[in-house]
Amino acid sequence: MSDDANNRWQTSPSGDDTRDPAAEEQTSAAASNRSPRERFQQAAEQKRQAEDEPEQEIWQGAFSSRAMVGKWILAATVTVILPILIWLMQWGNQYTWGGYLILSLGLWIGFALQLAIRKMTVKYYLTSQRLIHETGLLKRVTDRMEVIDINDVTFEQKIFERMMGVGSIKIISSDSTHPELWMRGIDNVRQVATTIDDVRRKERRKRALHIEAL
Repeated sequence: MSDDANNRWQTSPSGDDTRDPAAEEQTSAAASNRSPRERFQQAAEQKRQAEDEPEQEIWQGAFSSRAMVGKWILAATVTVILPILIWLMQWGNQYTWGGYLILSLGLWIGFALQLAIRKMTVKYYLTSQRLIHETGLLKRVTDRMEVIDINDVTFEQKIFERMMGVGSIKIISSDSTHPELWMRGIDNVRQVATTIDDVRRKERRKRALHIEAL
């Protein structure tokens, strides 16, 4: 056993040191003597106490600016390479340069507007019980998904997204509104996907214990 394990055992002694066999036998006997009605009432009370636990916010996020890095590279490439190409091919005239300016500015302005719209219109909130998805700017729509309804959590990253640590999370659920939900442009995507899956599994284990108690 490692030193760390020894330290854990020393600082956190097991219940065997303070266990009272007689008291445990009495508790076990009392539990076995309970009627089905009493066991049901006890389980229902435990479930009610669990449901009364305060809902805690675990994570919140929105579309990350770093998810646009591929498009910024595209705009920069067009801005730098196209004039060199025009000069080499001797296409330089007022129409060619005018088209270049329109294309270059259009890319930068278009990508900037796309980023602003995505950041302002999409919000995500993860609590200990629900995954909340807000969309819209003038008209706000809020969808709430119970984490226990989530069946699968996966994520994907494109080449530039992997470099920046961002990506898209795919949620498969039994929720009728969003049986498949894509959360795009999420920063620290691996950690967020793992957190969602951990919350889902924890909630399912808790519900399973209540069902077994019944």
